[in-house]
Amino acid sequence: MKISPRNIHLFNHNLRYEDPPEIISFVLEFAQRPLVTTSFGPYSASLLHAVTAVQKDVEIVWCDTGYNTDDTYSHANKLIERLELNIEIYSPRYTTAYLDNTLGRPDVHDPRHALFSERVKLEPFRRALEQHRPDVWFTNVRKGQTDYRNGLDILSFSNDGVLKVSPFYHFDDERIKKYLEQYDLPAEYNYFDPVKALEKRECGIHLQN
Repeated sequence: MKISPRNIHLFNHNLRYEDPPEIISFVLEFAQRPLVTTSFGPYSASLLHAVTAVQKDVEIVWCDTGYNTDDTYSHANKLIERLELNIEIYSPRYTTAYLDNTLGRPDVHDPRHALFSERVKLEPFRRALEQHRPDVWFTNVRKGQTDYRNGLDILSFSNDGVLKVSPFYHFDDERIKKYLEQYDLPAEYNYFDPVKALEKRECGIHLQN
């Protein structure tokens, strides 16, 4: 049973009303090198819990920009310990101090923001994908987050042909909060992505991958 760009719509139709654990189990039946990416954002515990409940040792990547809030780092450490995550952390090749000195923290309207994004997040993320070479990539992309994401689905393909799986794609905030409550999982809202900056703006990872 091979998922391709020509038949992916059929699989998305069949998975539309399946719960995340069923979607994850289905995909892991044929995945050879599955990878989970996380930013440890507000609802990150949902995807991390759901995937590791099916495959405990699944590889997880966190691209730590170095600009996260203290609460995000605390949230990350709690989840890493509680869920016993098999995690690898990727950081920029430049220190935060060096970037602050040379680029500062340009806003999205500053021409330097593209270079800032590349150094802080996009390059580390590409490095992670090149080293792990996943055939399946689990993300917590959800419909309603951005205009771009509204055009995706539970299953989609990256530019490199990697199958991207978003088990919670059709969950709104209230439904994902109920999932967290059901499993007594934490949410952390003091989160800031210096690359994305604006709530409805893409950070670039999903646009380029």
